[in-house]
Amino acid sequence: MTEYIGHESAFQRDIPVVIFCGGKGTRLKEETEFKPKPMVTIGGRPILWHIMKIYAHYGYTKFILCLGYKGAGIKEYFLQRKLLTSDFVMKHGEVTECHAEGADRDWEVTFADTGEDTMTGERLLRVQKYISRDTFMVTYGDGVSNINIPELVAFHETKNMIGTITGVHPTSKYGLVATDGEQRVISFDQKPRLHDFVNGGFMVFKKDFFRYLRPGQMIEEALVALAAERQLALYPHEDFWHCMDTYKDYEDLNHLWRENPRWKIWA
Repeated sequence: MTEYIGHESAFQRDIPVVIFCGGKGTRLKEETEFKPKPMVTIGGRPILWHIMKIYAHYGYTKFILCLGYKGAGIKEYFLQRKLLTSDFVMKHGEVTECHAEGADRDWEVTFADTGEDTMTGERLLRVQKYISRDTFMVTYGDGVSNINIPELVAFHETKNMIGTITGVHPTSKYGLVATDGEQRVISFDQKPRLHDFVNGGFMVFKKDFFRYLRPGQMIEEALVALAAERQLALYPHEDFWHCMDTYKDYEDLNHLWRENPRWKIWA
């Protein structure tokens, strides 16, 4: 795996990060019945905050959140968090000064209502007006990783293609059984890490990508079109990645947070 140490620049760090935050998370209904999926917590903090901290660790602090299902909950979290974690002055019942501290105060966050039932491809189209750079990043609001973002961006630039996705190896939810030539079971492999790649989010695109997006479509349909034209690269990430798709994933990530949060690359 090639390392792209020292390639990052302040110009790169100005790249905006679009995060899909509008899904209903139906397979995580125990947590998402009353809150949007990106607000499901790991260690008391929304998974969305963890994702943003991964990017911010490398200096990428311009975020565009594609809101949808219960999007007001995401707005409320950030508005309330600023007040609850800061010193502020109130006069005549109004906050007149807010003295925020901590790294999060430097984040620039655009909260864009992209519709409750909108598909991800159309959500991205609806925030195009907020993207002024020729290069931008996109990820899902439910996956964390110890990925090196500057290396990903540099890899994308060297490929000179419209898009780059991050390939990760998922863990099977089932145990695999191996047999010999006589159909005798010789071993079990409980929930192994699979060899094949899946799209783990953490994507980088040129603005030409908007030509492939259509209303009413998922972003994956545009990725298929890019691949057909040999305009889509895969950045292989062989290390940690985990998606919060089910309640078991929620439990696993919270356990990892207590024992070994491998995606916590920030201090």
